[in-house]
Amino acid sequence: MQMTHETVDADLAKLLRDKPRGTTADLTDFAVAYWNGERVVYTFLHEDGHGALDDQFDLTDYALELWHDEFVAWFAAPRFTEPRPEVLEWLKAAPAS
Repeated sequence: MQMTHETVDADLAKLLRDKPRGTTADLTDFAVAYWNGERVVYTFLHEDGHGALDDQFDLTDYALELWHDEFVAWFAAPRFTEPRPEVLEWLKAAPAS
């Protein structure tokens, strides 16, 4: 399956826009994505294993190459957490555009 960050962004945007605000696509055991109202935002999970969100990151084609198998598995069987209170707080605190 050929993936680029543009195609993954577009596919995730379609899925996440229809979910309740604050929903995350649980892409891997170390990263999630959410819709901020304008674009897909990628966030690492904290390494303590409790599922807390950590730093945001840009999805690049290089990262997709590294995590290809995880993304293929996710698109074959998407998993979501809805809603994540932490994401709702981030969205509430974000400046309006």
